[in-house]
Amino acid sequence: MTKSKYFFGQSVFGQLISLIDLGKINTIARKHMADHYVKKFDTSDHLISMLFSTFAHCTSMREVAASMLGLKGKFKHFGLKHIPYRSTLSDANKRRSHLVFQDVYYSLLKEYHPIISDSRQSYAWENKLEIIDSSTISLFKDILSCIGRKPNTGKRKGGIKVHTQINLQGKVPKLVRFSAATTHDKQFLKHIQLEKGKIAVFDKGYNDYKTFDEFTENGVFFVTRLKSNAAYESVKENDIPSYIDNGVIKDEIIRVEIKEKGTYLKTIELRRIAYWDDENKRCFEFVTNLLGMNAGHIALIYKKRWQIELLFKQLKQNFPLKFFLGDNENAIKIQIWCALIVNLLLTVIQKKIKRKWAFSNLASFCRLHLFNYIHLMKFLENPEKDWLKEYNAQLQLKFNSS
Repeated sequence: MTKSKYFFGQSVFGQLISLIDLGKINTIARKHMADHYVKKFDTSDHLISMLFSTFAHCTSMREVAASMLGLKGKFKHFGLKHIPYRSTLSDANKRRSHLVFQDVYYSLLKEYHPIISDSRQSYAWENKLEIIDSSTISLFKDILSCIGRKPNTGKRKGGIKVHTQINLQGKVPKLVRFSAATTHDKQFLKHIQLEKGKIAVFDKGYNDYKTFDEFTENGVFFVTRLKSNAAYESVKENDIPSYIDNGVIKDEIIRVEIKEKGTYLKTIELRRIAYWDDENKRCFEFVTNLLGMNAGHIALIYKKRWQIELLFKQLKQNFPLKFFLGDNENAIKIQIWCALIVNLLLTVIQKKIKRKWAFSNLASFCRLHLFNYIHLMKFLENPEKDWLKEYNAQLQLKFNSS
């Protein structure tokens, strides 16, 4: 039997953890004083333990602790100094601030942004597009304010809303904020990071005319849908040239009133575009401050918003965000940050290799081979190499014997 060329002196998990500079983790820990009064289980141990839990899809604290006990003799290969007891990890999730893990994520994002950013574009505006949306994660307890009607039993589940901003070419969140599920989406707009010339796209849940006026004054553009009950006055109808997408059926300038707590403040002008989607047999009404852009491109910009829905689907399908290891708000936020960190690390791996791997297949492969000693990058580039080598050797042996 031929010898495998993929054997490596470090496990797959160790190779994934090596993408994180543990020196920077210590710097972040000092910034937040996260290791004060900690004797053994410091920030780096906590982070590695929680990343292991995320990669391995552990669904309980007992499962994490029991699984890690089986790593005795291996854990030094990936920088873990102490394997935690269940109570140790539980206490750490409760006491160490989730802001530490938040800073770890943003540090990694800054480091790997050149790798994960996709420079390919069909239109000049694609690198300016910032997509904003939120996703609600149901919780097993009423830890955060819940949404929906109160059931007959009187018991309601809690919910945490994850507000997210991504760049179209970045593929991973560049800004994340948490709130109770009852918080209105438009409250997130004051936290977003938008430079002059950027184009924000979001659904109609974020409609706020006062914020739209501030965007225009600051040179920031936006595209969203008009609410069905929106009150507006038509000012001027724009011509629709023959080269414009056939789906555009109306292009006009409208006036809307800005009110605050029922008090009239001012009137602003925006652009309204009605677009007929033949595939779904429905009409979409868009509102924007992009006055000179091709109306068909306005509709295409909104269509690009689907990229963030794919991100939410990817996170919820590939990481254990239905089972939380703690019953407090801090522990839940830590687990979500760790899922985002793992998502970023796997995205880096996916971008580095030339062979195309579906994200779900890549995540499953890493989970199944977490502690196998194979060279991750080489194997992902050509997983059939050893099999073909062995198969060809057997064919040659059969041919020679005949």
